[in-house]
Amino acid sequence: MRYGHNHLYVPGPTNIPHSVLSAMHVPMEDHRASDLHELTKPLFADLNKVFKTTKGQSFIFPATGTAGWEVALSNTLSPGDKVLSSRFGQFSHLWIDMAERLGLDVEFFNVPWGEGAPVSEIKKRLSQDKDHEIKAVMIVHNETATGVTSDIAGVRKAMDAAKHPALLLVDGVSSIASIDFRMDEWEVDMAITGSQKGFMLPAGLAIVCASQKALEARKTAKLPRCFLDLNDHIKTNPQGFFPYTPSLPMLRGLRHALDLLFEEGLENVFARHHRLAEGVRQAVTKGWGLELCARAPKWYSDTVTAIMVPEGFNGADVIDIAYRKYNTALGAGLTEVAGKLFRIGHLGDLNEVSCCAALAAAEMAMLDVGIKIKAGSGVAAAMEYYRKNAPSADKKGTAGQARALKSGIKKPAEGRATA
Repeated sequence: MRYGHNHLYVPGPTNIPHSVLSAMHVPMEDHRASDLHELTKPLFADLNKVFKTTKGQSFIFPATGTAGWEVALSNTLSPGDKVLSSRFGQFSHLWIDMAERLGLDVEFFNVPWGEGAPVSEIKKRLSQDKDHEIKAVMIVHNETATGVTSDIAGVRKAMDAAKHPALLLVDGVSSIASIDFRMDEWEVDMAITGSQKGFMLPAGLAIVCASQKALEARKTAKLPRCFLDLNDHIKTNPQGFFPYTPSLPMLRGLRHALDLLFEEGLENVFARHHRLAEGVRQAVTKGWGLELCARAPKWYSDTVTAIMVPEGFNGADVIDIAYRKYNTALGAGLTEVAGKLFRIGHLGDLNEVSCCAALAAAEMAMLDVGIKIKAGSGVAAAMEYYRKNAPSADKKGTAGQARALKSGIKKPAEGRATA
């Protein structure tokens, strides 16, 4: 029998704030009610703020990020079209696999796992494509399997330097709403994300944003599509409706999750994720003396850290003990890195103490399997970093205190002890 709640530190699904769960706990509603637009129209506008676009159009599908991949491909391309991509982790591999199965001609760079999109190679290949046979460039912004973030701004510069008109399709499933993403500035044509990561919701929504260039490409795209056809959404979304039954509880949760993100401020959200991630990295490298899967600081992800286990050990054993003995879920190594690492997801609804709990569980599990680290070393390194870098409490209090006050919960009196 387990005591206490399960501690979730996988890179998705992420922890859901209680207030978001409460917002979703509503009686069933009529999805064609005349006032539904009061909920839905602001969602589309506010999603554009998260994508950082004033030119794009956001869409919400009752699906997952994988469906978002297919939305991006099937609504912009035709059978036999050539696309350029890079394979540097499990999710970039799966997107390439999908494109091939949909009938696209995929050319890709095989990049060592632990690195990101090879900007210089992309520039060189696009410069060679004088006839512009390549119709799209597919990039995973944050490769969850390896804890690597690619330089999307650099990819855009490479495309511009090559004077290439290809579409830029970006998987931001584990980055958007957690790591800075600039759709207009980077001229991204299709951005894809899901509800279960930075948006702090259950899995169940594929959220995509299309540029005007992508929407124009839709008019000549010939890949088969039905349920994932943007045309049906374009016809119904302006009135605040959907072409089929939406998950209204999820939309209620999305409304509240967006409110929380804006209350904290997107730039503060990004800074918090960087701060928490850096504390975890300090624990791994300075405390435990272990290596990250990401091969250089320029690749470090602020939403997930992949930790290499020493030779002779299996990362799956660390994960199993953490789960069975300490009721803590850590992320597994996938395919090419299976058994070679374990992952700590640090995105969504969490803070410094949350990350210290994840590190403590990982330490105990590693010690239990015989990995030679000093007990408390990782937690101590993280604590030192967090204490030096966590924002100081001011007179106005934290965003969490502000929410409590709005809810009618009184702030403790000055100097009064609290339990």
